[in-house]
Order: sequence, then C-alpha cells, then structure tokens
Amino acid sequence: MRPTRTGLAVLLLATVPGVATAGLLVAHKSDDTISLVDTDTGRAQVTLPTGVGPHEVTASPDGRVWVISDYGRRDSPGSTLTVVEWAGPRRVATRVVDLGEHRRPHGLAWLPGDRVAVTTEGSRHLLVVDPKSGKLLQRIATGQEISHMLATTPDGTRAFVANIGSGSVTVIDLAAGRKLRDIETGAGAEGIAVTPDGSQVWVSNRAADTLTVIDARTLEVLAEIPCPGFPIRVAVTPDGRRVLVSCARSGEVAVFDVETRAERVRRKLDLAPVEGSARRLFGDRFGESPVPVGLVIDPDGKRAWVAATQADVVVVIDPETLDVQGLIATGREPDGMAHVAARP
Repeated sequence: MRPTRTGLAVLLLATVPGVATAGLLVAHKSDDTISLVDTDTGRAQVTLPTGVGPHEVTASPDGRVWVISDYGRRDSPGSTLTVVEWAGPRRVATRVVDLGEHRRPHGLAWLPGDRVAVTTEGSRHLLVVDPKSGKLLQRIATGQEISHMLATTPDGTRAFVANIGSGSVTVIDLAAGRKLRDIETGAGAEGIAVTPDGSQVWVSNRAADTLTVIDARTLEVLAEIPCPGFPIRVAVTPDGRRVLVSCARSGEVAVFDVETRAERVRRKLDLAPVEGSARRLFGDRFGESPVPVGLVIDPDGKRAWVAATQADVVVVIDPETLDVQGLIATGREPDGMAHVAARP
C-alpha cells in the first residue's frame, strides 16, 4: 500500500457572509464540487472544489469538518477523500487524504472520537480514517462485491455495509475491528439506515424492488417488504416512526411505517431530466425520471431533502405527507448530502 499523504490548501473566502443558520451539504458528481446551502433561504453560501466524482459526504457533529468521498469516473476510479475544515466564516482549509490501493470510496459515517468510516468498492473494504492526520486506523475486508452505502449504530460500535453486487449486508464490529457476518437481503442491496434506537436496520434492494428489515442485535431478518420503483436510498425520521425511501426508476419517494412496516404514502416528483443528463452515471436507463437518490431528514423531523440527480435540484418535502415545500437549484448531478449544525 502506498504511504498515506495529506495535502493542505487554504482558501480565503472574502465574499462569504457569516453563516448563522443550519446548512445542507450537497455534493455535485458532474461538477466535482460541494456546496453549503442555507436551509432557510435555499441559497448556496459557498461552493468548493473536491476530488473527481464526489458521491457522498459526512460532517462532524459540530458541522465544522466535512469529509467527501472522491469516487472518480466510470473509467478512472478515485482513491481519495476531500476534507474541509471551517476555521471561521471567511477562512476555510481543505486537504486530501490518499487511500492508496483502496479505490472507489463511497459510503461514509462519522464515528465517535472524530473518526470516519468509509467503504471502498474497488478493494471491498471498510476503512476507518482519522480525517485530521489522514491516517488509516482500520482496514476491514467485506469480501463482498460493490460495498457501497454504510450505516452505523448510534454508539458507533457496529457498522452495516450494503453490497450492491452481492445483494447482502456485511456486519462489522468496529470496536474489535473485524467482520461478523454477511446477511443476504436481495438483489442490488444499496440504501441502508439504522433506526435511532439502534434496534433495526432497513435496507433497500434496488434490483429486487424490496426492503429488508434486520434486527440489529440478533442479525436476524425480520421482514421483506415490496417497494417498487428501484428503491435506492433509505432514511429514518428522528422519532424512529417512519422510513423514507427514494425510488430512482419511478421518480418517487415513499414513506413506510416502522411499526407496521406498511407503506403509508408515495409521491411522484414532478420534474424532468435536464439536457445532457443521459451522459451521466445512470444514463437514460430511467427514461423521464428525475432520478431521486440522495435523501436527508432534518434533525427536527420537519423537513426532508431529496436530490433529484438528473434534474439538478434538491426537493424539499414534508417527511410525513411528502408535500413539496420547495426546490433548491444546485450544481450538476447532486447526490450525496449531509445536514450540518449552525455555525457562528
């Protein structure tokens, strides 16, 4: 493995005003940028360069450090993380963490102790990284194909990795630094989320058009639920009562009840793909769908944001009714998002 390297560049942002409200980080896969959007106004406060093909982003609990996975392009796999640090409203520091032989970084999760977990599809691993020093603290093999998205228990001791190519979820003991087992879920296992109480794992199997519910403690499969439309991302409301699912092929968002596991409501996003979107990652495989993928719920549970990757907008919706509350214009191909706390 190549030695880990970190490079530091300081950007002076004289035009950036103080940010007093909470923000939404939005990664743009086709622009190689990330924006911080004011969640009250819907305006981008700043847009910064990342590595090639930023797919996902996570942020520290105080919102001052952001980590972005630089996935790369179809024929040019990435192997870096971009780390952004806010040192005040007019001063931002960015650096690059080199993951060496570990290619195609994707899913991210912030862990206790200011560590970050990241999946790497190319090497079939989950890595734990110190974003400040750039050191790789743990290297845990999943042994599965296309280890993509990642979710962790609230205490950060256990990770669940969704493997698209294997149709499985890999369970990892982060405290011990070892793999526990693989759980078969369904073809195209991709979206994944843990309920706030840490008791259940919800997985979206995009090719099977199903959701799988796993007991996070016993690791037994509790249920398989139909979910047509190519379910691709999953998010649980802060109260643990509802699960939101973005469906890429049908261009819909669906809500499921955690207790009954029944679908409560489904709404189609009335958006069209932008010109040239057929040349992007998903091509034209979903026809006129705006291809909703990235999905984030506000910590207060009153709003959710859905990234319509082929329409170049983020849709603001009510997490219970799915009523559209607004649209946020973004860069090209928005996808990975993260909510960040208010900053001075």
